[in-house]
Amino acid sequence: MRRRWRWIAALVAFALLAVLDYPTRPPPIPDYMQARAAYRPSEAWLYDRHGVLIDSARVDFATRRLAWTPLDRIAPAVLRTIVAAEDHRFASHGGIDWLALAGSLRRRLAGQSARGASTLSMQVAGFLAPDLARPGARGWRDKLRQMRAARALEARWTKDQILEAYLNLAPFRGEAQGIGAAAMGFFGKTPAALARDDAVLLAALLPDPQASADRLARRACRLAHAGDCTPFEAQAASMLGPARSLALDPGLAPHLSDRLLTRPGLRVATTLDAGLQRLAIGALRRQLQGLGGTRARDGAVVVIDNRSGDVLAYVGGIGGASTAASVDGANSYRQAGSTLKPFLYAQAIERGYLTAASILDDSPVQLDTASGLYVPQNYDHGFKGPVSARSALAGSLNVPAVRTLLLVGVDPFRDRLWDTGYRGLTEDGQYYGFSLALGSAEVTLLEQADAYRSLANGGRWSPLRVLMRAPPIAARPVTTPAAAWIVADMMADPNARAATFGLDSALRLPFWAAVKTGTSKAMRDNWCVGFSDRFTVAVWVGNLEGDPMRAVSGTSGAAPVWRDLMLALHARTPGRAPPPPAGVEARGIAFADRIEQPRREYFLRGTGQTLIAAAPAAARRPRIANPVAGTVYAIDPDIPPDRQRFAVSVTGSAAAYRLMLDDRDLGPAGARPQVMPAPGPHRLRLIDVDGRVVDQARFTIR
Repeated sequence: MRRRWRWIAALVAFALLAVLDYPTRPPPIPDYMQARAAYRPSEAWLYDRHGVLIDSARVDFATRRLAWTPLDRIAPAVLRTIVAAEDHRFASHGGIDWLALAGSLRRRLAGQSARGASTLSMQVAGFLAPDLARPGARGWRDKLRQMRAARALEARWTKDQILEAYLNLAPFRGEAQGIGAAAMGFFGKTPAALARDDAVLLAALLPDPQASADRLARRACRLAHAGDCTPFEAQAASMLGPARSLALDPGLAPHLSDRLLTRPGLRVATTLDAGLQRLAIGALRRQLQGLGGTRARDGAVVVIDNRSGDVLAYVGGIGGASTAASVDGANSYRQAGSTLKPFLYAQAIERGYLTAASILDDSPVQLDTASGLYVPQNYDHGFKGPVSARSALAGSLNVPAVRTLLLVGVDPFRDRLWDTGYRGLTEDGQYYGFSLALGSAEVTLLEQADAYRSLANGGRWSPLRVLMRAPPIAARPVTTPAAAWIVADMMADPNARAATFGLDSALRLPFWAAVKTGTSKAMRDNWCVGFSDRFTVAVWVGNLEGDPMRAVSGTSGAAPVWRDLMLALHARTPGRAPPPPAGVEARGIAFADRIEQPRREYFLRGTGQTLIAAAPAAARRPRIANPVAGTVYAIDPDIPPDRQRFAVSVTGSAAAYRLMLDDRDLGPAGARPQVMPAPGPHRLRLIDVDGRVVDQARFTIR
């Protein structure tokens, strides 16, 4: 009979267990490696070419979690303190602290408040299976599920793995989750640097993440068994004060990190060099602080390795007085100014239209366009007369550049710029017109650096590389090596640019370097781009919002930054002039009429000359030199009218031509008639023997 009852009891117990098994069955618990693989920090990280952390960005804004922190990178005081406060029998139980559970049950039966007796294992199970810890999950069934999950966890995980997961997954306060975010957010330290009092405060925060500073201090004092709680009161107030930075990085490349760090947990290795990045930031910051926010607020710097195309420094801005600090100045399109001229002269030399010694006329010129007359001016509004192409490029003269564009053609020049990586030029050449020679098109600093790098590499262009994992792309020829070398030599000639920039400007270095400055319309952008045999440095200074700079020139804006970086890059090994490639010959030359001093000049093989002279007047097309189209003359009432006449002048062979002012014949073109028309608009025409208009100029008398 007794045996029968035993069987009945066993069957009843089995039935009860069977009935309880399904409703209390916990969800699947992943193993340790699966949990680690599934962990996603809220941050992403940017590294330099040597593995040095240079920046980070928060990508997930739901919860703040830093990288997973192994136990050996957490201060031992934290481990001891949190285990003692949260689960002091953690090392001896198998997931369930039966003694704590019994004590909690006894206090509940006695009507006393009691904690839930959850072990670290039970809490980790809840972190891994959120259904176990959902809001309101406090009934007996939920508790049994947690207990069973904890037992399953203990069967597959080691104690160290459970403790490590707890410290990385536990919510501390607000959005801060895990020991990494808590240590940085509350104390500005890494987990390994936390002190005992820090650990006590963190342990006191865990049961009540929203506790006030006073309540947190009292609990911390009890945990520490301290006789004097005053220190904890001050520490708790500081801990819960303004949030500290949650980033361990120095914030060296915020604009690049915004572009590259797109997913939580992403670790991106770039081609940047952290040391050089700091140098570039420092040089730009010093220059902008020296200029002052009322003159120029923004700037950007790019440093390139010529051989590999690796971007070694990328500074999109430094903040400071900027009113658009989040805009990436290194990757924003701005007007190029005179920085496109080297590619124009290279194309003209390559095609045999010019040599570096060819004479170009720097005098007023007017060009008919679809939108009216185009009258280019030089930066200083003066004209230098006949100059060599070398002096015109090095001195950044505008009118000779426009005359060179007339030789090359707008469309071919636009196509050459496109091939050299200027991908913002999406329209045809006629859209930009003759002003393309003066940089009316918009370009980025990265495009500028890569285009100039192609000249340093003998006319071969390839894309820049910012990511270490990006495979190098074979370079393709854009400009012939001979033309690229000659133009680089022209830009590196301090004597050729002396008339414009002086002999001791920021562009002159104690070693070989080719450089070009540029300023866009209305002083909105200032550029300095140049290269040595090893590096290309490109600098932009301006205002990102587009308002003009004040009292900033080509050599006072971007050039000092370029100079500082070039000197730093070549501190140990000065830059060396590259040897001339095949197809370049040197000649000693002299200029007729002493236009320029005799010198040694370089030519494409077969085009060398020893005597350079300007074309005689008979060889030039007749045109009106004065008045310049668009001129406005104001009559002074205090000066007699016959003393306010001006001379009409014509250049070129004009012996058989006549001048017509409106409908009045002024006589032969070479007579230089003196005129003062009545107030109002007027048209001056140059007429050939057949009555055809060869040239004209419109001007106004007021």
